[in-house]
Amino acid sequence: MGKYINPFTDWGFKRLFGQEFSKDLLISFLNDLLVGELQVKNVVFRDKEELPSTKDQRGIIYDVYCETDTGERFILEMQNRWQPNFLDRSICYACRSVLEQVDKGKTEQQDAYRFLPIYTVCFMNYTSNKEELDKFRTDIVLADKESGEIASNKLRFIYLVLPLFEKKVDECDTDFDKWIYVLKHMEALSRMPFTAQKEIFKQLEEYADSHRLTKKEWEAYENSLWIARDNMACMAAAEIAAQEKGLAEGREKGLAEGREKGLAEGLAEGMAKGMAKGMAEGMAEEKLATAKRLLDMGLDVQQTAKGTGLSIEEVEKLLHS
Repeated sequence: MGKYINPFTDWGFKRLFGQEFSKDLLISFLNDLLVGELQVKNVVFRDKEELPSTKDQRGIIYDVYCETDTGERFILEMQNRWQPNFLDRSICYACRSVLEQVDKGKTEQQDAYRFLPIYTVCFMNYTSNKEELDKFRTDIVLADKESGEIASNKLRFIYLVLPLFEKKVDECDTDFDKWIYVLKHMEALSRMPFTAQKEIFKQLEEYADSHRLTKKEWEAYENSLWIARDNMACMAAAEIAAQEKGLAEGREKGLAEGREKGLAEGLAEGMAKGMAKGMAEGMAEEKLATAKRLLDMGLDVQQTAKGTGLSIEEVEKLLHS
């Protein structure tokens, strides 16, 4: 185990961003995330018994009520994971928060369908070949398509794809860059950077220090860590299986089309062998690339082998390449 906890386990994420004692971390992060846009003065967490409890909703902090220095209020939702159809899911969660606020029983026109803005901030600590986002930060607003002018501030989505943040420690110019660098690399750090430049990182260092955890906290964190790593391995395995299925279906379709066009038997056989060889080489390269990503994320050799279908010997070779 490293000196600092992994902030992208369910337990670690909530310790840093979902607890009353650490709310200064969340306020500081939000102000650096939304610099020049608004200034958060205070946040209020919803009572624990009101938090979602179903398996499908784990990894999400619902209804963090935020107040700005100008008295404006908005609701923050933070999501910490990667799932299939992630963008669709995040929109569904935001819409549900809208519906929970709207009181359809109100008859006065000025009060009907009035709700606080919803800001959804998504940490995505995994990339997929099918993922719609191809850059580190994507901001989505409700805007006019032609002019680009914002039509409403009621829905705002910010997606942060951590594997696509590639800045080194000396390239982090903004406070937001420093936050992302620390969060992405925290589990591998031997000391907390930027503490001399940004006071809040001293507090982050204290709460993230694994040596300060009680026995009960350590057991909860360790369990959450194994769940997170097993989930990543399972997702990688599912992705590879889907790719293999797609390649197999493509091969069958190609052969069928070839037969329909009256290709000679010898040509069809040669083409099938060439396609099979090419697909096998392509899948082997993809498995190695996926294994390297999983190792970089902190999975051990056994978990990486389980997730990719490679042998333990093949994975161990990657560690020394």
